[in-house]
Amino acid sequence: MTTIGFIGSGNIGGTVARLAVNAGHDVVLSNSRGPETLRDLVDQLGPHARAATPAEAAAAGDIVVVTIPLKAYPSVPVAPLAGKPVIDTMNYYSQRDGNIASLDDGSTTSSELLQEHLPNAHVVKGFNNIYSEHLAVLARPSGDPDRSALPIAGDNEDAKQAVAEFLDSIGHDAVDVGPLSEGWRFQPDTPAYGQPYVAPGTEFPGPGGPAPVSVIKGLLDAATR
Repeated sequence: MTTIGFIGSGNIGGTVARLAVNAGHDVVLSNSRGPETLRDLVDQLGPHARAATPAEAAAAGDIVVVTIPLKAYPSVPVAPLAGKPVIDTMNYYSQRDGNIASLDDGSTTSSELLQEHLPNAHVVKGFNNIYSEHLAVLARPSGDPDRSALPIAGDNEDAKQAVAEFLDSIGHDAVDVGPLSEGWRFQPDTPAYGQPYVAPGTEFPGPGGPAPVSVIKGLLDAATR
């Protein structure tokens, strides 16, 4: 059994936590407002969930999910995440985060910024290209023909393997896009962002529709800067 820590427990965090608990993992949830504000979510998730501070969640997790607005990434605790796989779900939206020159000019990616902040952790970009509503309903058992795939990127192969195994446990295949520098291929405004998981013939936020490995790989290859 794996313990998954959460720094941020909003739509994506809460959805991943629910999938994790359903798969038999323990979860430790945190946010910027304090553990007491997560009481309802913890009660919904049951005995495999508890609330904590961000530093406590970081220390408790075998894998830690960072799912906060990108502008808040400097608040992520550094020391407790050393040596751990850290799943970065964050996306850059300049209208919310303010303009970040190195992202605007494409000289780096948002996940590389987090990796710079966490020099001893192993950042893996993931869960950032799918809406929480679709993530919740598209989980399928291994081998199911309607199983969906999620892209991941990271510089550490062992960390990516750990994240791929976690994704598998919660009902999704993983597509390894390569190093963090390739994470732009599934950031907002690329073909692999959001729309692949919308049922054909409907518009977002329509019902979720499966997006298998072959579809996601093709969309990743079609991305341009």
